[in-house]
Amino acid sequence: MRGSVRSSAAWQTERMSQQPSAYRGYRFPPEIIAHAVWAYHRFGLSFRDVEDLLAERGITVAYETIRQWCLTFGLDYARRLRRSRGRMGDTWYLDAVFVEIRGRQQ
Repeated sequence: MRGSVRSSAAWQTERMSQQPSAYRGYRFPPEIIAHAVWAYHRFGLSFRDVEDLLAERGITVAYETIRQWCLTFGLDYARRLRRSRGRMGDTWYLDAVFVEIRGRQQ
């Protein structure tokens, strides 16, 4: 039983050693870079907003660094987000709308 359960530290160390070569040479771990780029592209935040989000988690990164990360890694993240969202059709169907005006349903 003891051998089958891995500690979280061992799992993180193993994960970090398998980091893609694209992240090699950066000061921050790939998870932080990925989270910053993902937040910027997923929610349409500004670089300063992403900087504030990371600062709330105790990570001090300049917005200019986040801008550089988004230029370097952003295209891949944006493509994956677009693919996962699916295609939007031209036609939307709406069955019924109920509106209350002055307390009466119209």
